[in-house]
Amino acid sequence: MNVKLSVATTDYDHFRDFRTGLVRAEGIDATWSMLGHHEIFSRFTFNREWDVAELSFAKFSAQVTRADSDIIGLPVYASRLFRFASFYVNRTKGIKTAKDLRGKRIGVPEWAHTAAVYMRGWLMHEGGVPLQDIEWVQAGTNEAGRIEKVELTLPKGVTLRREPEKTLSGMIASGELDCVIIARPPNCFREKHPDVVRLFPDFEEIEHRYYQDTHVYPIMHVIALRKAILADNPWIARNLLNAFEESKRRSLERLLDPAVSRYPIPWLTNHARSISEMFGGDPFPYGIEPNRPTLELFLRYCHEQGIAHRLARPEEIFPPGIMAPVKV
Repeated sequence: MNVKLSVATTDYDHFRDFRTGLVRAEGIDATWSMLGHHEIFSRFTFNREWDVAELSFAKFSAQVTRADSDIIGLPVYASRLFRFASFYVNRTKGIKTAKDLRGKRIGVPEWAHTAAVYMRGWLMHEGGVPLQDIEWVQAGTNEAGRIEKVELTLPKGVTLRREPEKTLSGMIASGELDCVIIARPPNCFREKHPDVVRLFPDFEEIEHRYYQDTHVYPIMHVIALRKAILADNPWIARNLLNAFEESKRRSLERLLDPAVSRYPIPWLTNHARSISEMFGGDPFPYGIEPNRPTLELFLRYCHEQGIAHRLARPEEIFPPGIMAPVKV
């Protein structure tokens, strides 16, 4: 009899064949909830409502490093994006470079907001701006009332002011904030507010150089499992990984083949092929070794920024032996 598991993710094409049953995980019957990722993060973080769930990498890092952690990860990455486009500034503040952010007020949706973790780490280590030299503000991006979902131990000297009645979009437009770091563009930017611009309008060039220099391809969301489901059936983890891998392979095959691509955009397959070559043939790698620079960097940033409870190694956040070779 198959093991029954509940799963919750957003509707990604690289998960779709697994979700719809075209790909199956051996020995597993999955009941899939397809929801917005903010809802999944909140419900899984607070209530553990599913056996398997998509989770913000920052929130996952906070929970998996607890002394009594009840979750573990799969080296399956639901979302990954470079984030130099995520700095938005008020143009009246005279901010032209990262160093100009010293002494400024910067807003984030949550301190444990994965995009912000990467960019704060870059700001500290590469931009030459200590986190203590910034006044940090937390508020919802476009809706007031967003809350922090995991416990924090802020680094010494770092201040974080919460504004539950305001939004980052409103505060950056009015000039109350000098800069915001947000995964998605705030409404004021999408509505072309004259004073809100990207700090790095040439973000794509910067991101290409960043990857070439560091081999870091930022992971935004991971797949988390309740440890309890592996207690009697440790094989579940690898069988799930195999299914996610096959689903992704089929998705990329569609993307890279103009004869079967489901995306109605001209030249997309040519662009996708050039990206695939840049990443050595797999533009969206799962596993540990192909992602070690990214995993190690992010886990270090989470520890430095008071999100993770300890500095973890990549092997510690996934089931033991999950990447054991099986080739013949």
